[in-house]
Amino acid sequence: MAASERSIDTEVDMSSSSFLQKFRLYETRSNFYMIGRDKNRTFWRVLKLDRTEPTELNFYQDSTAYTEAECFEALRRIHEGNRSSGGLKFVTTCYGIIGFIRFLGPYYMLIITKRRKLGEICGHTVYGVAKSRIVTIPHASVLSNVAYSKDEKRYKRLLCTVDLTKDFFFSYSYHIMHSLQRNLSNNAEGHTYYESMFVWNEYLTRWIRNNAKDCMWTVALVYGFFKQVKLSVSEKNFRVTLIARRSRHYAGTRYLKRGVNEKGRVANDVETEQIVYEEAQDGHPVRISSVVQNRGSIPLFWSQETSRLNIKPDIILSAKDPNFEATRLHFENLARRYGNPIIVLNLIKTREKRPRETILRVEFANAIKFVNKGLSKEERLRPLHWDLHKHSRKKGTNVLAILGRLATYSLNLTGIFYCQLTSDGFQNQNPSTVEKNIGECSTSDLPTKDEIASDSAVGNGNDSKDDRQKEATMLQKGVLRTNCIDCLDRTNVAQYAYGLVAFGRQLHALGLTESTTIDLDNPLAEDLMGIYETMGDTLALQYGGSAAHNKIFCERRGQWKAATQSQELFRTLQRYYSNAYMDAEKQDAINLFLGYFQPQPDKPALWELGSDQHYNAARFLASSVPEISRSTMKRSLSESSILSEGSTVAGGRHGLGEKDEEVKGLSPEISTSKTTMIAGSFSAPPQTLEDIGLDEILENDCFCYDDRHGGDQCSCAAFDMDWVSSSGASCEDESYGRSTVVKSFETIPESTKIESEICVVEPCSGKAKRDEVTVEEETISGIPQGYMRWVMDEEGHFW
Repeated sequence: MAASERSIDTEVDMSSSSFLQKFRLYETRSNFYMIGRDKNRTFWRVLKLDRTEPTELNFYQDSTAYTEAECFEALRRIHEGNRSSGGLKFVTTCYGIIGFIRFLGPYYMLIITKRRKLGEICGHTVYGVAKSRIVTIPHASVLSNVAYSKDEKRYKRLLCTVDLTKDFFFSYSYHIMHSLQRNLSNNAEGHTYYESMFVWNEYLTRWIRNNAKDCMWTVALVYGFFKQVKLSVSEKNFRVTLIARRSRHYAGTRYLKRGVNEKGRVANDVETEQIVYEEAQDGHPVRISSVVQNRGSIPLFWSQETSRLNIKPDIILSAKDPNFEATRLHFENLARRYGNPIIVLNLIKTREKRPRETILRVEFANAIKFVNKGLSKEERLRPLHWDLHKHSRKKGTNVLAILGRLATYSLNLTGIFYCQLTSDGFQNQNPSTVEKNIGECSTSDLPTKDEIASDSAVGNGNDSKDDRQKEATMLQKGVLRTNCIDCLDRTNVAQYAYGLVAFGRQLHALGLTESTTIDLDNPLAEDLMGIYETMGDTLALQYGGSAAHNKIFCERRGQWKAATQSQELFRTLQRYYSNAYMDAEKQDAINLFLGYFQPQPDKPALWELGSDQHYNAARFLASSVPEISRSTMKRSLSESSILSEGSTVAGGRHGLGEKDEEVKGLSPEISTSKTTMIAGSFSAPPQTLEDIGLDEILENDCFCYDDRHGGDQCSCAAFDMDWVSSSGASCEDESYGRSTVVKSFETIPESTKIESEICVVEPCSGKAKRDEVTVEEETISGIPQGYMRWVMDEEGHFW
């Protein structure tokens, strides 16, 4: 929050203490009065909410900054003036307004009544919601019968199923919805930070922000994961913070939100940031570093029907976007947020006896190839395809070590963020002005490429050069995007491997270690794995309904195999039950909370609209809804609602247009400003695949082939990572499973046959032989024959 937002009419110190952090709510028969004060009790403000209107929301914000005595005198006068109607009554203490919402009758106010401290980032405290409350704004005497109707009560109960005490967090003084690099590189004033894709109460706070012209009374809630731990190395203390920010766009549950929507938003889109900083010492600058990575569903139009009979529903791939426009929009958005290069790590299977994941693997490779044709060499996507499932079952294969080599390659391309801050500067200033405190250094202070290369050996003893490097500011430019099918289990393992490699570089940048690497057997690696495992469980519960499958982590810790299998079986069944029986209501609650569905009188209720998946909803609208209702209803199909032909997208309750900075083309999530000082990674290894043991994939840099777009070979530099762990002198006995592109039944006639050609590379006798395999469409039907087939894959293994 910028200091300009907190300007008041009296002379008040507008430092970090100027944010309202504690509130008391009072009521009379005609009004609510919310009294807010700053952390240091230096000034008080008053907000009045009208309670006489049954369906309207009116408020008055007093611009006066009161002292404590003046505030209590004002409350005393209000009490005396309303004594005849019961006087002024205390309602509750609260710690911020979450927002306002209306269903069919009155407006409601959501407030935080209890908070808990989760950690802090350089003096800025981050809180979690411990308890919340929903307050009806109008007085009971003016409420209409609609307020007590069955539908109104059901909407209210549905909203309350969004548990704000789990995984929602906020900060009064730090823009927790943005990465550290962005907070230090950009000014985010006014309401722009509320319009971030990671602020989940953007819709709920829109009305008061637009009318009050500031964000003094509300808090910006981020949904995901936040954990901070204190560690030490060589008797030096530092803190590690892991933040996962879940996007509110195309948000939902596992089978009801898959793939991409028309605007390029993907399901299960999560930004993960790993922040490391040393303990502040008086009079010394604080060294701080962060690295960001991303996960998200495969950006194609695909889906899976929720089934109570089949624990692994068939994958349905739609052909509605032959030119991959939605895929292109998705990667353009990533480039705006993070810069280039965009490295795409695809972990789905290469071989299956019954094609499921392979359907998407082929089409995703073709999509990347098609998108890259329109990009310059510097902007091209860098895809890496590696079947984690297959290699995790091979004896003697160290999956984390292989993923670590891949992470090294990716970090050489993107770098990490690092800077120095004065300990007083960060704590006492707004994030929008902290950029002035980034370490004082000029481009002449930065090491040259020759100096970095000559200093790449660890422990060279050149203290002056090390000191100069540590003063340099580094920026991350580009991002690693990881996906599997659900972007939960395998993706989390890959993200940990990436975080571990980055962790070594961060500790080296902070001057805490001499080496840029951390061995997997190092206790620090165990500590970091525990944090990522917890994050994986949290994100999996949010999207999939159960904790993550952590077989690789369990094996790494030496857990008993039978215990691991029991745990995996239980979580598979838990996920199945949640997806089949609970996700529909959970999706409705999310759509209601985010404003993607807004109830209207005489229109179908939310629970009457059937499935939320885009293709199901389209089929429902086409066949089950009368023409009159179809033209006026509002329903979440992808990210926003279907509007009637005569309706307009406006502010307030009916406005659902996107208003985030990515759509407007504003500054990216990770700044790539040319004026900011950029340095290479400290002791950075060369940015070549040969030096990290991945050079063999360059000989076979393409496995995708698509007859639909000219039949030419791909020039997208797509690396098939199966070569990383395979021997060039032997052939696998397993033949390539038949793959298929399954058509969407709404978009392709029955008579249409889809063929997809892929190029399979088999490493025989040290030479690469390419066999073109024509794969024809195969109808997927039937139910698994036994109960265990529901839970296990075709070969009797979990995932």
